[in-house]
Amino acid sequence: MENNNTIISQLQSPDKLPGVILSGINSVDDLRALPVSDLEQLSFELRHYIIHTLALHPGHLASSLGTVELTLALHYVFNTPDDKLIWDVGHQAYAHKIITGRRDLFPTIRTYGGLSGFPRIDESPFDAFGTGHSSTSISAALGMATASTLQGNTKRQHIAVIGDGSMTGGQAFEALNNAGVSKANILVVLNDNGISIDKAVGGLSRHLTRITASPQYNKLKEKVWRHLGGDKTDHKPHNKSLNFFQRITFMAKTAALGAPNLFESLGFRYFGPIDGHNVEELVEVLSQLKTIRGPKLLHVITKKGKGLRTAERHPVTYHAPGRFNAETGAQIKNNVNGQPLKYQDVFGHTIVELARHNPRIVGITPAMPTGCSLNIMMEQMPTRAFDVGIAEQHAVTFAAGLAAQGMQPFCNIYSSFMQRAYDQIIHDVALQHLPVIICLDRAGIVGDDGPTHHGAFDLACLRPIPNLTICAPLDEHELRNMMYTAQLPDQGAVVIRYPRGLSVHPDWKSPFQQLQTGRGRCLLQGTQVAIISIGHIGNTALQAAETLTSQGISTAMYDMRYLKPLDTDLLDSILAQGFRRIVTLEDGVKKGGLGTAVLEHFAAVKSANPSAVIPPTTVLGLPDHFVTHGPVPQLHRDCGIDLDSVIAACKQ
Repeated sequence: MENNNTIISQLQSPDKLPGVILSGINSVDDLRALPVSDLEQLSFELRHYIIHTLALHPGHLASSLGTVELTLALHYVFNTPDDKLIWDVGHQAYAHKIITGRRDLFPTIRTYGGLSGFPRIDESPFDAFGTGHSSTSISAALGMATASTLQGNTKRQHIAVIGDGSMTGGQAFEALNNAGVSKANILVVLNDNGISIDKAVGGLSRHLTRITASPQYNKLKEKVWRHLGGDKTDHKPHNKSLNFFQRITFMAKTAALGAPNLFESLGFRYFGPIDGHNVEELVEVLSQLKTIRGPKLLHVITKKGKGLRTAERHPVTYHAPGRFNAETGAQIKNNVNGQPLKYQDVFGHTIVELARHNPRIVGITPAMPTGCSLNIMMEQMPTRAFDVGIAEQHAVTFAAGLAAQGMQPFCNIYSSFMQRAYDQIIHDVALQHLPVIICLDRAGIVGDDGPTHHGAFDLACLRPIPNLTICAPLDEHELRNMMYTAQLPDQGAVVIRYPRGLSVHPDWKSPFQQLQTGRGRCLLQGTQVAIISIGHIGNTALQAAETLTSQGISTAMYDMRYLKPLDTDLLDSILAQGFRRIVTLEDGVKKGGLGTAVLEHFAAVKSANPSAVIPPTTVLGLPDHFVTHGPVPQLHRDCGIDLDSVIAACKQ
């Protein structure tokens, strides 16, 4: 009897074992030398390899399983890397990496010194454009297509593969609007799996569902296609027939859907929807589209997690499941009794607790309810929690609109994604003194996802903005207190940033205490060296101070809590104590962050009082270059913010 979770029956054909064809694919030339009839078996083998590799070397599983056939068809039909293939939210691109000369390196995916988990322009000529955030592919492809035209290359193809909810991002619509009126030779492949990390939301998702679910349209489309010779037995219709087919199906779509197709209204020639797991049909259709000039959009329907039934049934959980059993799909969890909660879960439970007492509180996230744990509020208070799709700009201004009408929004955005909403924080929140609480999850070094996801810049880029309070908790008790304080009257706009991963104490649910805004604290007294830190990295600072004190170097440790307003009274008291050395520590970039703020204040003190003694001050933080991917402890060592580095800086 077949195990409902097993993948083996799906990966073997009667005459071939997994890996027989894949073992001979060392380049795209090897792929193109295959008969098209071998591509289905190769799809099975690729899935087998991805599943068995990621079972031991965790990565983004479900998204890449859903694009295996599409990946093979694109490289089979198009002349990559001369033809430019751009992947949106690059965690779809694992099969792409494997068949473009990186198969043997694939087990190093997302490991220190190994392959990036996303396309990187400096990793392979087949990675035409680096991606990690969403909704950028169409803009990049249009830019490349325009450049090719200006350089006299009219034959090069430019393909943007956008999916996993990325079409909900505002930049994707901006690019569609621009590309649709251009004459650019661009093909947008819409990988429609109905989900991003969580379930897709919004009007576009509903529109795509109407297209794919319309029986009248699909029945007529199939009938006309077959009449023109487009069935599998007689290969494909010629270009004039295909053009006629496109025209007549436009009328069919308009009649069936009750409104013009969105993409055709923007100027794209729309084709589809077609089965994204029928590799031979994909090759056939892509071969036809390759001959058509101008902006085109191919709508393919795929299943996230395809080939591993547990991933198909639970695509949210298996987006990045960690280690799992390759045969059954069961996750392998290292449960430690009594371990601290993740910071994101502390946020998720705390906002519900606060919202029960404050009816003005609402929660907002741009497509990350599970990642930031707002899903807890969405389940318990569905009318007061909002997933707005992959749209960080909209999320912040939506929050500002709510605040303008008396609500108290908590807008939770990953730190690196917040960069996309910088203008909205300035223009729509801070400038108008609106009490929006922006919770920045994944602040600091995040580890294996690397430079596209490190929360490196939030402290430095937000500090110059007026009317903004910026704070970072040392532990989960401080996170709860900062959230509690931020929702009290007259607090204004507040940013609370905290890292990915576990908090500090198992007893996370402490009673709420109001904090004094802009006030830090001394956690350890000392006389010789002072360490000044902010946020979770302060636990490293405290450990360093305790270690140094035990070694005979009396070391004080100060937790600033707030970057803005800065506790200048506390800094003055530190100067007054006559320390021989001061070290500042943060898990953001050194330029513009806490260390810079401290040095600016010391400079102001010296300017006002030339006789003031300013001790040697060392600033520890992230360097002025993009930090690679790898384990957080290793990256902290590389950046000089681990325990040994802090101790060494204090001993100088």
